[in-house]
Amino acid sequence: MSRWTSFAERKTKDIHDCHHPPGACGSGTPGTNVDPYRVFYCRLRHRGLGTVGPLCQARAQLNEGTLGLLLLCLGVGSIIAMPVAGALASRFGCRRVLSAGTLLLCVALPMLATVSSIPLLMAGLFLFGAGLGTVDSTVNLQAVIVERASGKTMMSGFHGLFSLGGIVGAAGVSALLGLGLSPLSATLVVIVITLGALLKAAPHLLPYGSESSGPAFAIPHGVVLFIGCLCFIVFLAEGAVLDWSAVFLSDERGLDEATRAWVMRRLP
Repeated sequence: MSRWTSFAERKTKDIHDCHHPPGACGSGTPGTNVDPYRVFYCRLRHRGLGTVGPLCQARAQLNEGTLGLLLLCLGVGSIIAMPVAGALASRFGCRRVLSAGTLLLCVALPMLATVSSIPLLMAGLFLFGAGLGTVDSTVNLQAVIVERASGKTMMSGFHGLFSLGGIVGAAGVSALLGLGLSPLSATLVVIVITLGALLKAAPHLLPYGSESSGPAFAIPHGVVLFIGCLCFIVFLAEGAVLDWSAVFLSDERGLDEATRAWVMRRLP
């Protein structure tokens, strides 16, 4: 019997011992009923940021250089939060860490839609990046556990719903802005939907994380290092497109908030 098979059997027993609601484990597999939807809402909330960049720039009267440094705060928050979230999920479980990360995002979003002070924008972007890194890393951790416990190929479906959530999130914000809602009002709608998704998903999220006896940090080698470099290149391109496309559409093309959000939904 493989290590992961025995691990899945132990965790399946553990999840029943935790008195999960009926149907939470879907055919005896922990978290399979809810995990795809959690990934979907993760991306939906992420795309709620798509039109915030130009609004922050206009509200605080920032030039491109200052805006770039501010956006760096988002990346720093994510880089710090991702390894910390993995360690916390192993100790406290995916459910608690995912919930904490989502609440952190709900606190940061209104700041990004309202504040004009550079220090507060830095704090808001750092908190948003930390929440984003926490949720993204932990939801992927749960997806790996669920896939391995189920014995089925599920990761492509999770990531497909992640992309679908991005399309729905950008289209939804575009529709709200098109109806005349202010950016803050649209942001509050995103927060309400996110909290509703959290309330529905939280009882079914895994109360444990990965089981590992290895070191907390290890220097990557070989194929792991190669994959890490590929991820660095991909996220460098994605971050540049996501962060600066909305600014380009606003400054160079003169598009309003609703049209920008509609165009942003076509990004991967």
